[in-house]
Amino acid sequence: MQPVIQEEISGCGIAACAALAGISYAQAKREANAIGIEAADTSLWSETAHVRRLLKEFDISVSSKEAPFKSWEELPDKALMAIKWRLEQGRPFWHWVVFVRESGVATVLDSKKALKTNIRRDFGRIKPKWYITVYDA
Repeated sequence: MQPVIQEEISGCGIAACAALAGISYAQAKREANAIGIEAADTSLWSETAHVRRLLKEFDISVSSKEAPFKSWEELPDKALMAIKWRLEQGRPFWHWVVFVRESGVATVLDSKKALKTNIRRDFGRIKPKWYITVYDA
C-alpha cells in the first residue's frame, strides 16, 4: 500500500480513503464531492461519518466503532487512525492516517504534504488516540 498526499490542508480523510482504495487523491476527491463530501468541511476531521461513507463507496468495510489505541503491537493489520487529537472550543479534531502491517512490517501512511517521507516508522513521535479497524474484502 502506498501513501496518498493530500492536496488540500484539510484533505487528510480523503487521502486516507484514497490510500486504502489504491487510487489517487483526485479520484477520491471526485467521488467524495459526488456524494456531498468536501475537504473544506471541518466535520471531515472531527467526525467519522464522512470517512465511513466514502469508504463504503469504495466497498471497503470498517469496524462500526472506534477502538482506543493501546499499543502498536495490538493494532490490526490495517486501520484508520486518529493522531494529533485535540479539542478546539469543545469539539474534537484530529489528523487521519493509515496504519498497515504488511509481511510483518508496520508503517503509518501519512498524507501530510510537508513531511520528508509519507511512509512513517517513527512510532514514538506519533500519538494515536483511537483507530478504526479496516477489513480486507
